[in-house]
Amino acid sequence: MKGIGRDLTAGSIPKHILALAWPAITSLFSVTALNITDAFWVGKLGAAALAAVITAGYVYWIIRCLGAVVADGALAVVSRYIGAGENEKASTVSGQAIVFSLSASIVIALLGLYLSPKVFQLLGTEAEVSKLGTIYLRIIFCATPFIFFWEVLFSVFKASGDTKTPMLVTLIAVGGNILLDPLLIFGIGPFPAMGTAGAATATLLSYVFGCLLILYFLKKRESILPLKFSREFFPRAEVITQVVKIGLPVSLSGILFSVVYLFIARITATFGTEAVAALGVGQRAESFSYMTCFGFAIAVSAIVGQNLGAKETGRAEKGAWTTVGMTSLFTFAVSIIFFFLPKHITSFFIADPEVTKIASQYLMILALSQIFMGFEVVLEGAFIGAGDTIPPMAISVPGSILRIPLAYYLGVHLQMGVVGIWWAITLTSIVKGVLIVFWFKRGGWKKKKIS
Repeated sequence: MKGIGRDLTAGSIPKHILALAWPAITSLFSVTALNITDAFWVGKLGAAALAAVITAGYVYWIIRCLGAVVADGALAVVSRYIGAGENEKASTVSGQAIVFSLSASIVIALLGLYLSPKVFQLLGTEAEVSKLGTIYLRIIFCATPFIFFWEVLFSVFKASGDTKTPMLVTLIAVGGNILLDPLLIFGIGPFPAMGTAGAATATLLSYVFGCLLILYFLKKRESILPLKFSREFFPRAEVITQVVKIGLPVSLSGILFSVVYLFIARITATFGTEAVAALGVGQRAESFSYMTCFGFAIAVSAIVGQNLGAKETGRAEKGAWTTVGMTSLFTFAVSIIFFFLPKHITSFFIADPEVTKIASQYLMILALSQIFMGFEVVLEGAFIGAGDTIPPMAISVPGSILRIPLAYYLGVHLQMGVVGIWWAITLTSIVKGVLIVFWFKRGGWKKKKIS
């Protein structure tokens, strides 16, 4: 398969998993490091600034999930064509997905600029949090076209078995973001002191630079499918429908997940700004575990997609369960750390003793669900690779929605406070993890057709 990053239809499955996963995990860890750096520097501005960025961060995640509608669908379709040796079709789908994604991103960016203040009105956050968060969010919406381009093109790289190019671009872009954060937030040297807006501006600039790097690699080498833009890349209804049909269910799950957390943040806000800040601190700490699992999910998506395309169903299934086993060892270790060293972790983000106390409780309770979270993330990746994205949506959507009434019932009605909210998150994670294991074992994904 000339021009293809990696042939996943033969050879050692564990070696393929690790070869694909480590660059993906490195990329995701660098993004996690960026989120932690943002929280670290913004936390120096106080609880209100941290709460503003954390709340806006849920919308930022929604933007990325919208970008993944096309990206996830493209990954499934392109990897299947590559596995079948139909590189011409894979290239055409890739180009049309890129053009359509960029067009959609402009519309979303314009809507976001207008709706940003209304997000904080809906959540009922304190005036200072709303003011700082609106400024931050509007800058993030300006980055939407670059986020969409980044997501869809990286999916094409990953579908071909090339996770090293995305890793390199991500490391460089994130490194620049980390360097810019303190300069723009505090106004060091010739830079103006922009506060929370500085953190958002650094993110925008890193996406712009990252996209330029992606274009550079496309022009300089054919590490994946050769993408030579032509009339064939003008989006066609049948191709885009196919891609969106596959990508939409999982992306909707991610969007809903973020919307649910906006409501979780609102319930948490009834217990004070410190509680909202603690929610964000806990999530950033968990992101190490989540991103590692997500990196393995990227690997298993490509493995399942290529092997189904090559009619190697048994190999595709073996790849999925091998990946689950690998991630389970990791998430077990994370659980031990969260349970026994929570204060050491949370105190890194903020010096506020109340925030540290609340966030430590969050991590101790969350420790119970880490293995199950790994089940959900990895097997969702396997479903995506198969192009069968309805099952993970059917599990994720009700499981995520359940968190809202459960958090209110435990936290407010039973007067458990924020601890009740933490239990609602943990219990639903366990349920979702168990359900997706049983659904995947049913094997319907093996028969999924994409065209």
